[in-house]
This record gives sequence, C-alpha cells and structure tokens, in this order.
Amino acid sequence: MTTEIILVLSVLAITVLLFVFEIFRVDIIAILILLGLAWLGLVPAKEAFSGFASNAVISMIAVMILGYGIDRSGAMNYATRYIMRIAGSSEKRLIAVIATTVGFLSAFMQNIGAAVLFLPALLKISRTNQISPSRLMMPLGFSAILGGTMSMVGSGPLIILNDLLLQGDQAKYGLFSVTPLGVLLLASGVFYFLVFGRFVLPAKSVADTSKGVQQELIDTWRLPSSIFYCRIPKDSAIINKTREDVQFRSLYNLHILSLIEGEDILYAPWRYSRFVEGQILVLLGDRLDVEKLVADYHLLFPIESKKLAKFQFNQTCGFAEIIIPPLSPFAGKSIRDIAVRKTFGVEPILLMRGTEEYREDFSDQVLQPGDAIILFGPWDNLKTLGDNRTCVLVTPIEADRTRQNKPVTALLCFLGAIALAISGFHLAVALMTGALAMILLKVLSIDEAYRAIEWQTVFLLAGLIPLGIAMERTGTAAFIAQQLMSWLHGSHTILLLLAVAILATLFSLFMSNVAATVLLVPLVMMMGTMSGVNPRALALLVAVCASNSFLLPTHQVNALLMSPGGYRNIDYLKAGGLMTIIFIVIVTSGIYLIYL
Repeated sequence: MTTEIILVLSVLAITVLLFVFEIFRVDIIAILILLGLAWLGLVPAKEAFSGFASNAVISMIAVMILGYGIDRSGAMNYATRYIMRIAGSSEKRLIAVIATTVGFLSAFMQNIGAAVLFLPALLKISRTNQISPSRLMMPLGFSAILGGTMSMVGSGPLIILNDLLLQGDQAKYGLFSVTPLGVLLLASGVFYFLVFGRFVLPAKSVADTSKGVQQELIDTWRLPSSIFYCRIPKDSAIINKTREDVQFRSLYNLHILSLIEGEDILYAPWRYSRFVEGQILVLLGDRLDVEKLVADYHLLFPIESKKLAKFQFNQTCGFAEIIIPPLSPFAGKSIRDIAVRKTFGVEPILLMRGTEEYREDFSDQVLQPGDAIILFGPWDNLKTLGDNRTCVLVTPIEADRTRQNKPVTALLCFLGAIALAISGFHLAVALMTGALAMILLKVLSIDEAYRAIEWQTVFLLAGLIPLGIAMERTGTAAFIAQQLMSWLHGSHTILLLLAVAILATLFSLFMSNVAATVLLVPLVMMMGTMSGVNPRALALLVAVCASNSFLLPTHQVNALLMSPGGYRNIDYLKAGGLMTIIFIVIVTSGIYLIYL
C-alpha cells in the first residue's frame, strides 16, 4: 500500500464521515474534498476544477432550467386535469395514474423536481376526493425516485455515470440504455402500491374538503380568522414605536398583518418599522386582545374607512401553507435571518414540525427540511415566494395562480432537447439548447433560469468528480477491488451483483446518492475487470441502486413529502422495507439478464 493510496483512503473515509454526520452542508463538503485533493497533490491543480466543465454538471443545469420552464408555463395544469378526468375518485386509479405520470416525467427531469411539480396538484386532488394525503404522497415520492432510473438524465447518479465511465476508459451509455430496467422498476413500484398499499400506507384523518381552501386551512390548523382595524390618533402612545417595541405576539397574542397609510398598504411591516399618526393597523386575533391593545396605547377602535376596501381577506390576501424542501437556502436559517416580512411582505402565523406546533413567536426557530409554515399575505407576494424555489407553495392561490405562459412552446422546447439527444448530439449540448430556446422564446427570463439552478447540487457534483479521478490515478480503486475480490473469490456472478447492489443501497441511505455513485463506480469497475464481469454493467448497477432510498426519509423526495403526508420514520420503514427488497431483486436480475 503506497502513501498515495493511504492518503486517498483517508480522504475517502473523511468524506463518508462528513456526509453521514452532516458536519457541513453537502456542497461545502464537496469543495473541502476538492481542495484537499489538490493541496495533497492527489489530483493535478488543473483537473481539480474539471468537474465544473463536465458533461454531467452542464446536463444537470440544463435539466433544472427545462423543468422550471415546464412548471412556470402552466403546462402542469393540463396534467392535473388529465389525472382528474382519467382517475376520477378511486384511490387505486389515482395511485396508478399519478405514479405512472410522475414516473415518466421524472425520467427527463430531477425526481425532486417532478415531485415538487405534482405536490400542489396532489393536495388539491386529495381534498377534492376526500382521500387522505398519506395514501397518495408516498406512491408519488417512490414513483418519482423509480422514474429517475428510466433515462440517463433522470437522476444525478445516472447523469454523472457517463463521465465516470469515460474516466475508466469505458464506453458511454445512450440516453435510453437504462430504460428497460427503469420501466421494470417503475412498474414494480406501481404494482406494489396497488396490491400492498392498503397494508403499508398509513391512513390519516381527512380534513373537511367541502369548505373553501381558506376555511379549510383555518379549521385544519385552528388559525385565528378575525381581522380588526385600529387607527392611530395624534396622542397615541404607540407613535414612534416599532412592532418589536410593542411585542404584539408575546404580550397581546396578535398578528399585525398590515399598515394602511393614505393610499398605501404595507403588508407584514418589518420589526423596525415605526408607527406614525393616522395609520390604520390591520390586526389578526381575538377581540378581547385587540381591546387590551387599544386601551394600552389609546387607539381608535372600531373604525370605518373606504380605504379598508383595498384590504379584502380572500380576495386580495389570505392564508397559505409552504413547505421547506431539501437543499432550500431557507433550511438552517430562522425567520429572522431570512427577514420574511421585509423581503416578501408576508406574516408568519404558525410553524409545524412533525407533530410539534409553534404558535408563539418562532422568529428564531431554525428551519428544517420538511417544516410546514402558515403565512398570511397578499396573493401576489405569496406567489412570488412560491416561485422563488426556496419553498414549495402547496395552497392554491385565490388570485391568478399560474402564469399560463406558452405551455405549448415550453413542451416543444423540452421535447426538442430530448429529440436532439436521441439523434446523437452531445447530451449537454442538446439539453442546454432546449434551455436556451425557452429563454429566447420568452417561456422564462434569464433571471428565472438562474433562479432555477440549484447551485448546491452543482457544487456537490463538480466537487466530488476529482475524488473519482484520484481513486483511479493513485491505484486506490484497484487496491480496494483486490481486497473485495479476495472475499468474493469463486462466488457466482449473482452474488457479486447482490453485494454491489446492497453496498450502493446502504451508501445512499446515509449520504448523497451522487456521492455514493462517485465513490463506488471506480471501485466496482475495477472489480469487474478482475472478475471478468462487464465493468459497465456493474457501474450501471451502482448508479441505479444509488436511488434505492426507501427505508428512511433521507432522500430529498421522501424528506419533502414527509410533512404533507403526515409520515413518521416508522411509516417509511414499513412501506420502504419490502420496496427495497423488490428493488434489489429486480435490479440484480435485470443487470444479469439484460446487460451482462
């Protein structure tokens, strides 16, 4: 064992520990590894940043832009109407249609993107048909993950696989080389929930969906719904104070929704905004609490004014629920850090984390992926927040909810990019051409295209590619392969495939599936060369099994759907246990029969 191999193994061990214990964010870990490899001399400096120009990274960026353009164009509304028309109100038909549709969509975009696109539609379908979201969310999530195995652009591991194959002097896979295996996996997932769904899916209570969306939110979350108006006279003690001085929430149990001054309405005033004479306070809470505030600060109450017509609950503003998705820049920050009121003009009302509710002032609570937050604000502000890709807006907006901006054009750009890739053009060139076409044809603006890119994922991909280069160049992959082959010497090929599939599955449960792929592909290709098993087939096995993340809500899609589905860890263990076994059996059999 050489010094270089010891160094690479040390870096590999540190990488695994950093990912497992989440000591830093995944993109920061990737950059640390990248720079560490360069400083240790394990990769040449000129190649340390080669990942940023890789086919995998450029393809991923283009897929993000294409998916965002499809969403913003309003094309997904047609899919929602189609699902409702075909599936009706039957739970099994809904599962079959939704799972199949999401699965095929996620074959051409990130699975987290496919799940995000369908989440609001699925919640609406759930309310309309009186079906608990817990019966639909998990089939949606599992199908999005399984569908990502149907093309070489459907998931991060498959996108990066061809770059890793080229590093190992192996031929690339075509866009649909993995499709036969992916179709089998998606079909097995749909069949699994149709047959075993009633046994493995939890049955949560269903809210009363006969009411309007706003009333349903109020009843479900027990929200205050009475709005009161107070005017500040010239002798009021509140003049020149800030909302933080008054402590509306902690002392009076009130939310200040807006300030009306002249013809202007300031929604969710910032904590340092000062009150002045003549302003009208718009308050949410109970009358007795309002009367206490009025008495303490000598406010005029009740009042009537034509200006109040501009502030119309359920017409110009209302409640909305958002969910913090994985990789959101909001995760790890508090409401105060984000400055939600100042930046977006919305008032936080309630924070829901698992089974815990935070109704008092939660401005300093650090947000986590899966957190649900109830906000109050004007529809335009709420829509802007949802379009910012930092959270998922799951409440139908009462105003103009979708831009309906050239859905046919967006679909043509998307399908054109896929057609170019099928025709033999370089994948990154084909996908980026489709993304640019969306911008030039004004499906979305260049600023929106930049917002569509999840830079954390980009840095994760680009930062880990040099680790694969280092493992190959220093002989580390060959060394590990020799050790594993000594244990599996003389075993049947099926046992080797099972060992690789289980290893990739375990890695993906505790670290990024992309990271697991980058770490394992060079290793298994070396094992294949030594054992006489096709190295490309073993590499494909790793990339596909890196998506086998059903046992725990650690996968981005599972984490996203945990809160709206009302799931607990035990629910994933129950439903994901058998799915994991089915996945491994189908993948190993498929690789053995189709690709070897």
